[in-house]
Amino acid sequence: MNVRFLGGAREVGRSAILVNDRLLLDYGMLTGNPPQFPVGTPEPDAVVVSHGHLDHVGAVPSLLSGDRRPPIHWTPPTRELALTLARDTLKLHGVAGSGATGRSRRRRRRGGTYACPFTEEEVRRVTQVSETHGYREPFEAAGHEVTFYNAGHIPGSAHVLVDDGETRLFYTADFHTDDQRLVSASTARPDADVVVCESTYSDVDHEPRQRIEERFVESVRTTVWEGGTVVVPAFAIGRTQEMLLVCAAHDIDCYVDGMGKRVTKLLRRHPDFVRDADALGRAKSNARFVTGRDGQRKRIAAQNTVIVTTSGMLSGGPAMTYIPAIRSNPTNKITLTGYQVEGTPGRELLERGRAEIDGRVMPIGAQVEWYDFSAHADREGLLDLLGSYRDARILVNHGDRCERFAAELSAEGFEASAPDVGDELTV
Repeated sequence: MNVRFLGGAREVGRSAILVNDRLLLDYGMLTGNPPQFPVGTPEPDAVVVSHGHLDHVGAVPSLLSGDRRPPIHWTPPTRELALTLARDTLKLHGVAGSGATGRSRRRRRRGGTYACPFTEEEVRRVTQVSETHGYREPFEAAGHEVTFYNAGHIPGSAHVLVDDGETRLFYTADFHTDDQRLVSASTARPDADVVVCESTYSDVDHEPRQRIEERFVESVRTTVWEGGTVVVPAFAIGRTQEMLLVCAAHDIDCYVDGMGKRVTKLLRRHPDFVRDADALGRAKSNARFVTGRDGQRKRIAAQNTVIVTTSGMLSGGPAMTYIPAIRSNPTNKITLTGYQVEGTPGRELLERGRAEIDGRVMPIGAQVEWYDFSAHADREGLLDLLGSYRDARILVNHGDRCERFAAELSAEGFEASAPDVGDELTV
């Protein structure tokens, strides 16, 4: 089997792996200014997508340019999440604003810019070539037998097993080995000769989820009781729903705003891919959905309440309204719920007590806390999975310390290495 790493190797973002020059596993983007995309110009016979996060699916529509029409295989939630993200990317980067006219408006509406490397037409084509599959249902893709297994990351996320008749490759993609309120843990360990394993938290031991949740709930209740407002920045896909479930389970009233509203409704249509569909329904009912009309957000920010909103790293979304509105009062609180990438306003807020919001650097007088509600396996979880593959070849990717983790695995007796972007291996 030939494996070429087009992205996501020794980095987090733009995941893309080409197998036997025919089968493409993921095709994501690394958000930033400018964004980054996988290297090369692959023309696969088929595409398999592990889950619906931008760094794994964000550039998939661009594979359908010209005459190319490779089928795209994914779970039903991943299909819907991918289309939601693609349309949002078009809205952010490819569609003209109200001030554009004439040729500029027509050109930008079609997309096809560097920041948005696909067009509205290519997004429509995604629906034409889409093929959905459940877990543990083998299917054929570009001459390979492929099987999805629950990865425990977000609804619809999958480990991908690829069999070309000679070699079995197990692509973990992003996964978690502990239960979350939203999804159950990854437990599948199919036989494999080669494992491509993520390593996002290879040097971290997560605090037990129950303890994190208890601290979060106590903090939120205290702030609201004291008359403060709590803003909970959260990623739209997965984290927003997890936080709504936590609030509902502890009888905490909350608002929800941003893209997470749409995703919550979307996931309600796929009850088989969440841990407890009834609990998600109750969480949706417990939360009040913000419309954003007529200054509603500023009025909500003045209440002593809880607001779950995008973006998770304070780089856009309704948080741009809520944070300035609550920032001066030390009774108020900002509770960050996920990893803050270096260079983002969320990271700057944690490290320096200030953040650049809508182009203005603002000192933050409100309290700032961080909670590790991660949807990735930590070091113990990674080693737990890899313990089932002592005799397999391990290729470490999707992390900031891939080489170091591969060296640590090698010292423990694994045959492990960390390919770089552009590397091509025979396994």
